[in-house]
Amino acid sequence: MSFSSPKVSRTSNKPPVLTNPVRYPEAASAPMRSKRAWMLLALTLVVPGSAQIVAGNRRLGRLALRCTLVAWALVIAAVVLALLNREAFLNLFTSPLTSLAVVVLLAAAAVGWAVMFLNTLAIIRPALLAPGMRGLVGGALVVLMVLTSGSLGYGAYLLNTGRNAIGSIFASGPDMKPVDGRYNFLVMGGDAGAERIGRRPDSIIVVSVDAKTGQAATISIPRNLQNAQFSPDSPLWKAYPKGYNCGDNCIINFLYTDVTEDHKDLYPHAADPGAEAMMDAAGGILGLQVQGYVLVDMAGFAKLVDALGGVKINAGGWVPMTGADIPGTTSHEPPIGWIHPGVQKLNGNQALWYARSRQWVLEYSRSQRQQCIQQAMLAQMDPATVLTKFNAIADAGTKVIESDLPAQQLGSFVSLALKAKSHDLKRLTIGPPDFPVEFSTYPDFGVVHKRVQALLNPPAATPAAPKKSAGSSPAKAPAAPAAPAAPATTADQAPAAPATPSDTPAVTQQYLQQLAINGDDEMLTALLANNGTCSPG
Repeated sequence: MSFSSPKVSRTSNKPPVLTNPVRYPEAASAPMRSKRAWMLLALTLVVPGSAQIVAGNRRLGRLALRCTLVAWALVIAAVVLALLNREAFLNLFTSPLTSLAVVVLLAAAAVGWAVMFLNTLAIIRPALLAPGMRGLVGGALVVLMVLTSGSLGYGAYLLNTGRNAIGSIFASGPDMKPVDGRYNFLVMGGDAGAERIGRRPDSIIVVSVDAKTGQAATISIPRNLQNAQFSPDSPLWKAYPKGYNCGDNCIINFLYTDVTEDHKDLYPHAADPGAEAMMDAAGGILGLQVQGYVLVDMAGFAKLVDALGGVKINAGGWVPMTGADIPGTTSHEPPIGWIHPGVQKLNGNQALWYARSRQWVLEYSRSQRQQCIQQAMLAQMDPATVLTKFNAIADAGTKVIESDLPAQQLGSFVSLALKAKSHDLKRLTIGPPDFPVEFSTYPDFGVVHKRVQALLNPPAATPAAPKKSAGSSPAKAPAAPAAPAAPATTADQAPAAPATPSDTPAVTQQYLQQLAINGDDEMLTALLANNGTCSPG
């Protein structure tokens, strides 16, 4: 019996690098190594884990590939959800719990992608590359990591910032339900200046939004409105069964401080009894049920406008930036500046003055300007602006905004706000130009309720009657003589603006300032009568 030695195949002794330069680049040519490096970077960019499958640790590659496929599935599901149910999609990013989950997933994806790029660099083995190519590949790796992991990490940071802002501003509680198909929110501009006792909401606006279409209307209540009414089920009915009707000491913007200091026991479970009282008062005045409030601290309002990058408006008239009080009088020093008419972008301080100034004009001109500023700010809240300035907006918001709107429902309200952009904003002021000047002192709430309902639920347009042929139409009776115009005495008529003298020189800032120095209040009242006119720029 003989034994023979086994034959060794020459092909089995060939270095594997010759047959698989992607996995074994040692003996590959320099151009091949460069191509391999760029290919592996591209694979990690497009499908993290695939570079490891073809040239590295296959076990790690399979794990990364599974994570990549799950991530793409989640992205596709999110896109489908956004297309089919935008409200549910927005709730993912505004709900405290789901937004936390998204933050964690984004952070994990950022770290995981960075790890895969670094592992890919190890697989590339830069020492095998030509000296010049090492720098190019290393630079490209840094850029790709910034674009991928950096973007995901920054997205997680922004989302977490927004999540913290939502938690600081908004409440946790049950969802709000629409009433008669509408959401009614009270938006107040609170002013707690050093010379004031407590906070007073000088800007009082109810925003009513159709829960389905997003059609919105704003209704301004003048700060000096008297005799505010309360429904029998309001806690304030016990303190003011006949309304808040003690004359000049009971104008509506005193109610906030009054309840906060003397009647907070009426709202034992409220975080802000004064705001709850203002909601009850606004609801009684307008004949609506107000479900929530947003209170903006006017002292910090300028920060929010600056965070937006300013607000663009088309101002109709000159607006003074009122000078300091003269001690012992109700007068002021000459204005410290003027906001001129025309299209312009106001910074935070100018926007604050534009919304607050009421010197030489009726209170209602200020209400019109406040509505205009709000409308202009909403118009600028487009996704691009919010994304690029998100951190500043969120930081400013936590300092100046307080609200009882439920945080978990913000997605629904954001969706409604987006729908509202496709409709014209309806507006009503419980005072001039929609009611006479004296109306706020002697309000007829029955008339107010009818006007509000007509604004929110206009009657359906009746179809025009078909035209009759010329031969069959009866002869028309002679037209009755036109009745003389009646003076503006009804609730539907606005007082005429004072006429501007025709012999005045051109109105300039210098001319207006000199009138203020001279104390010519009559001329200034005439020249500034139109400064409530405004539209978003």
